[in-house]
Amino acid sequence: MHLSHSLRVYKFGGASVKDATAIRNLHAILQHRPAGQPLLVVVSAMGKTTNALEHIYHLAHTGADYTLPLQELHQFHLGVAEGLLPDAPRDEHGRLVCGAGAGSLHCLLQELGDKLATLSKGEYDRQYDQVVSYGELLATCIVAAAVGAKWLDVRPLIRTDHSWREARVDWPTTERNVREQVQPLLQQGVVLTQGFLGGTASGQTTTLGREGSDYTAAILAYCLGAESVTIWKDVAGLLNADPKIFPNTVRYPEISYQETIEMAYYGASVIHPKTIKPLAVRRIPLYVKSFVDPEAEGTKIYDCKHGTLAPALILKTNQCLISFESKDLTFISEENLEVIFGALAQVRLKINLMQNSAISFSVCTDWHEYRLRKLLEHLREHFSIYYNTGLELYTIKNYTPEAITQLTDGRQLLLEQRTRQTFQFVSRAATPSA
Repeated sequence: MHLSHSLRVYKFGGASVKDATAIRNLHAILQHRPAGQPLLVVVSAMGKTTNALEHIYHLAHTGADYTLPLQELHQFHLGVAEGLLPDAPRDEHGRLVCGAGAGSLHCLLQELGDKLATLSKGEYDRQYDQVVSYGELLATCIVAAAVGAKWLDVRPLIRTDHSWREARVDWPTTERNVREQVQPLLQQGVVLTQGFLGGTASGQTTTLGREGSDYTAAILAYCLGAESVTIWKDVAGLLNADPKIFPNTVRYPEISYQETIEMAYYGASVIHPKTIKPLAVRRIPLYVKSFVDPEAEGTKIYDCKHGTLAPALILKTNQCLISFESKDLTFISEENLEVIFGALAQVRLKINLMQNSAISFSVCTDWHEYRLRKLLEHLREHFSIYYNTGLELYTIKNYTPEAITQLTDGRQLLLEQRTRQTFQFVSRAATPSA
């Protein structure tokens, strides 16, 4: 069901809007699209703004002084805006006015300060979403004004539940909202909105998970029956490994939805794990292209068949290995596993790898101190629990003996697992050389 046969959805991540020069490059990419073609642009927070907001939020929530990092955040965004919009109107106090819908950049910064000043001690994840979401709001305010696009607040459109920091989408309501409100705007020119964000029925902001702007682009493309989605990155396309970590990477010219979903699930950083499913359902191709070289081929992800692929090398850092042992030396039974899985789900610790023996069960998860503490509270009476932190999880998809040797050589493996196509192991993080 295609509502906008020629609509393209572009998603630009933090690196592509990290400063004024990057935003000018984004503008040039928009200007080279086919004349008259409808375009919906999804933009992430600028540069490392999400990390900065997380740090500010943590300081505020713990009662520490966050004045200096908040000032730095203000100055960064104001400096970029003033560099891009030297002739933009100013209010009676001389403050730059830009953006639409959310008001001036100054108003957004003021709102952020007010939210930080009124935090309560509880509800960490809910308040996280209300604060960290300002990264996308600030970025789109500036970028929309700089490129002359229509600014759109995505929060009333993408309806979610209250699963703070990893909100689940109410698809029927979201599709109805997007069709009714976005379709008319696309006829007026380029529409630009935020990635990563959603909203509850009561109007509270939610987030879709870290790096969730890819997912936003897929949601909007699904709802509008878009022709394609393009994710603009600082790499040449979908690579078999992160070039910042692994040497001699290989670009996949094309790859199937299924292979991409599996790579994303294991932690490949190029695509958010939830991005592919809505696109695959409506057979919308996903292109991964370089904003550094927009004319380069990139990667096409779609419903295709291909031969043997180069091994995909994936690293997840900051991992925690948790082992549960029965206290009375009874076997780890289905009943034990039900209790463990239930507790993991309740504290929202995602299992990246699991393995069991007769009297123990081990899982590798992302490290979350608060969530682990809650897990221990739930299960301490039932099991003896041991854990190691500061670990790394390596995955080799479509592995070869050479790839396994390359990654395991010289490492202490705490846990390993092999299936027909995938090899995974947990090891201690490498000690930096002096």
